[in-house]
Amino acid sequence: MTFSRIKGVGHYVPENVVTNDNLAAQMDTSDQWIQERTGIKSRRFFDPEKDTCSNMATRASKMALERAGIAIQEVDMIVFATITPDYFFPGSGVLMQRELGLHEKTIPAIDIRNACSGFIYGLSVADQFIKTGMYKTVLVVGAEIQSSALEMSDRGRNVSVIFGDGAGAAVIQAEEGASGQGILSTHLHADGTHAEELFGKDPGSSRHPDQRLNQEVIESMSIRPHMNGNVVFKHAVVRFMEVIGEALKANQMTPDQIDLLVPHQANLRISNFIQQKMKLPEEKVYNNIMRYGNTTAASIPIALSEAWEEGKVKDGDLICLAAFGSGFTWASALIRW
Repeated sequence: MTFSRIKGVGHYVPENVVTNDNLAAQMDTSDQWIQERTGIKSRRFFDPEKDTCSNMATRASKMALERAGIAIQEVDMIVFATITPDYFFPGSGVLMQRELGLHEKTIPAIDIRNACSGFIYGLSVADQFIKTGMYKTVLVVGAEIQSSALEMSDRGRNVSVIFGDGAGAAVIQAEEGASGQGILSTHLHADGTHAEELFGKDPGSSRHPDQRLNQEVIESMSIRPHMNGNVVFKHAVVRFMEVIGEALKANQMTPDQIDLLVPHQANLRISNFIQQKMKLPEEKVYNNIMRYGNTTAASIPIALSEAWEEGKVKDGDLICLAAFGSGFTWASALIRW
């Protein structure tokens, strides 16, 4: 039977390190305040002179392909997850296709706008295309430049201290063999009831029929990300546990069989809560939010790539990925590496 296997992972983060003290110089906050509430010590902000969403993704993808020993020309599909594309349209998938030199092959590029759960949604899309036999080698990417959307002031403080920029990628390839290998299952969910608790309102296509982006909109907070932190936290801890449990149940497994849990890096308190509820030792949960903040769709592939670099992801390991974010959307994947 045909199954999907992650053959290589890669990541790229901008060189510009922004510490909590750097932010404290621009708004009423402190290193202690930020760490207590989020676990974040620093994050990366892009360099406008050399970083774009698509070229960060390109760098991450080249690393993933090199580690996998797969030539760029073998890629026959791109799935690009981001809520911060280089242009309003088209999506960044075609831009990365061009940068990789794959435009002459005219391979398809799909863009996914599922924010924090976008990478797992993308992984599921790639898995289905591979299992049906339509494509054999798929690049799944999560990349974000969020710093340019943040308001570095007291008004924007609650959101601006959380997010950072970066990109991560995984190359997925078809293999033939027994069941119980590769991507075992993916589980996707959404509940639009709470869409406005974590969203970017403008420039919305129907909210300002005469002009999407006028001076009033620019000066308001509506073009900035909005998050009701308490509501998001309460739903996240519930949905994380549900969707991880769903993946384990679908594969007749238990939490103690997980070798490594890689959660979306939303908040260190959420990750610690999940770890405690699942009774997992610290070495079985990978967190890097301390260094990078919340990089939305990029957070899981960056973390997965770093975990692999550090020898925490090995052949035969059972890896669980889980995410919760805007929409609300949430997802999980169980992988036999």
